[in-house]
Amino acid sequence: MAIYIDEKTRVMVQGITGNQGSFHARQMLAYGTRIVAGVSPGKGGQEVEGGPVFDTAEAAAVQERPDASILFVPAAFALDGALEALHAGMKVVVVITEGIPVHDAMTMIATARQKGAVVVGPNTFGLVSSGKCKIGIMPNQIYTPGPVGVVARSGTLSYEIVANLQEAGYGTSTVVGLGGDRAVGLNFIDVLPELEADPETELIVMVGEIGGTAEEEAAKYIEAHVSKPVIAYLAGKSAPPGKRMGHAGAIIERGRGTFQAKVEALSAAGVEVAELPFQVPELARKILA
Repeated sequence: MAIYIDEKTRVMVQGITGNQGSFHARQMLAYGTRIVAGVSPGKGGQEVEGGPVFDTAEAAAVQERPDASILFVPAAFALDGALEALHAGMKVVVVITEGIPVHDAMTMIATARQKGAVVVGPNTFGLVSSGKCKIGIMPNQIYTPGPVGVVARSGTLSYEIVANLQEAGYGTSTVVGLGGDRAVGLNFIDVLPELEADPETELIVMVGEIGGTAEEEAAKYIEAHVSKPVIAYLAGKSAPPGKRMGHAGAIIERGRGTFQAKVEALSAAGVEVAELPFQVPELARKILA
């Protein structure tokens, strides 16, 4: 079993004729993802990576029946692309694009909720159900099936931790990139119940960072609702006061969202907090032994 996507998921790539879209479509196909269509306005009728290209998401949906979409679309057009995918019936829309205006992101997220769909991102690396389906830009080789579910705000940190887990002999069930923007479609408290219910997931790893209150909210949820063991790693411990981090969501406001506040909240909820990324597999070994 997997969460959000699996080996049966049929994927549409919006912006597939661009450099990034075509490159990552090849990588996703190599991983085993079922890409059934591409969308690129004005380029319908072409083929990219052996699949048909359509002018609109609606046309692709009618002919190829995709379930999910990934956007490699410039920020100025990302809202239109996401809304087009949602109105065409996509249940999962992965928005890789960064620099999307907050109001645009909020609109696509609200529309997804109205339609019972999920937006992953914006500014996300995507999500992968290991060995089954990858919708995103993460490196293929580190995602092998195993018992660890990962939910992360940071892409590169999650890659490092997943690679360290794999080297230690622990594969992953599903890895979800929440995205680094102020408004994102999924938060920890959305993904945690999915991983809690997933029989393939025995251990949950959270990759967080300073700024916002997502980790504190997750701590409350874990304490009340999560029975599986949870490990967390938080970035930003040594960030000087007033320093803006790379993610728009990593902003400390009025004393909230500090590294120490997050560690205290998670520790109080029974979460093991690693001080360094390489300690995550060491903690996992103690839990899964």
